[in-house]
Amino acid sequence: MLGCAYGNLFQVAVAGGSYQEGLCTHIQGVPAGYYFKEQEIYADLLQRKPGQGELSSPRREPDIPVIYSGVNAADTMEGFNNEGYTNGTPLVILIPNMDRHFEHIEQYRSTNRTPRPGHASYASYQKYGSWDDSIGAGIFSGRYTSTIVAAGAVAKRVLKDCGIEVFAYVKEAAGIAMKDMDFKKARQTVNGFKEFRRDTDPVYNMVYREERIKPGMRFFEKMAVLAQIEKIIPDIKRPPLTQKETDALAERGIHHVLNCPDIETAKAMHEKILSIRDEGDSSGGVVEVVAAGVPAGMGEPVFSKLDGELGRMMSIGAVKAIEIGAGSKVKDMTGSGCNDEIRIENGRVIFKSNNSGGITGGLATGQDIIVRLTVKPTPTIARAQKTIDKVSLTNAELSAVTRRDPTIVSRIWPVAEAFTAIILLDQLMMHTAYQNLRKK
Repeated sequence: MLGCAYGNLFQVAVAGGSYQEGLCTHIQGVPAGYYFKEQEIYADLLQRKPGQGELSSPRREPDIPVIYSGVNAADTMEGFNNEGYTNGTPLVILIPNMDRHFEHIEQYRSTNRTPRPGHASYASYQKYGSWDDSIGAGIFSGRYTSTIVAAGAVAKRVLKDCGIEVFAYVKEAAGIAMKDMDFKKARQTVNGFKEFRRDTDPVYNMVYREERIKPGMRFFEKMAVLAQIEKIIPDIKRPPLTQKETDALAERGIHHVLNCPDIETAKAMHEKILSIRDEGDSSGGVVEVVAAGVPAGMGEPVFSKLDGELGRMMSIGAVKAIEIGAGSKVKDMTGSGCNDEIRIENGRVIFKSNNSGGITGGLATGQDIIVRLTVKPTPTIARAQKTIDKVSLTNAELSAVTRRDPTIVSRIWPVAEAFTAIILLDQLMMHTAYQNLRKK
């Protein structure tokens, strides 16, 4: 299988499938001398993982990451304190599948002859034939996005040290859109949402706060812990919030389920998503990603424009459109209304607007980079749909019985955030090399 790798200097390759033993991300280009804690990577993974409430699939994958290679096993010399630090070799992160049981596999086996409309199951069968990994949709499942989030956690850490911060949120869901908001306020609310999800996550508390897995443990020691956790997965549940706790979050602008920084809009989105779900259907939405601190001039021309690279996020399953800045609205603008006028104020370059989304000519302008991803409704729904038997080539009808999400937009925002960070770090490394090598 080709097409599972991305990057020039920061290279990410992923592997695995929904019901295989697990997934992994293989990263080349991670600078030496970084210390990554698995719990930091998990803090990002938990934002995306299923089994966290009424807006996600009931599948309870813990998504506990295991750093397998790329760090020093011990201090390499007397007087050196480099155990656990990256050493410049490829960083490999494993994400075992731990909630895959025969009854779930059988649900897929019993319906795999009838591909789900809107899903990859028909096209993948045409490509791979009878060897197609159709249990849980294999690598075409949303499970594979955990590998992107893990790599993105690494990229975001390096970017932050370089003064670049990336964050994302749900801009629109089930036809309800939030109004534009000051990005500093939005970032504060998003960070609050992430902290709330981490602090109330039962796996985070059990695995990391109770130190069942801690730095310095060997691979097989960690596997023994995961084997014990696998046995109790059905009993690991996020404790329900009281009304008082929900109200306290709302006072901070944080919705307890949906990462939308406008609390009233988030409430309306939540109600509409559940209403559509109760009708046996699903809904889509829009994710907005903002990157602050990107240096002016970063990017490449022609085939590798920065906005073109960001357009690669069409690779995320269920994403059907990418917009930069004003996006499709530019078709209704005039040149004078669309252009971002430039001035000097207090010795600094200031733009009067940001319709370009922080990118012109494929290069960063130094403004915030703004990207929006349009996410389609979950293709797996409870309603009966017309399809075919892909083996006998006869007409059929399908009513999905597998585990599913009523909407995917609430779980795609961390994937978009991570993918953006991967792209930006790759571009930053090329930009830094070019700037340091060019003649002054």
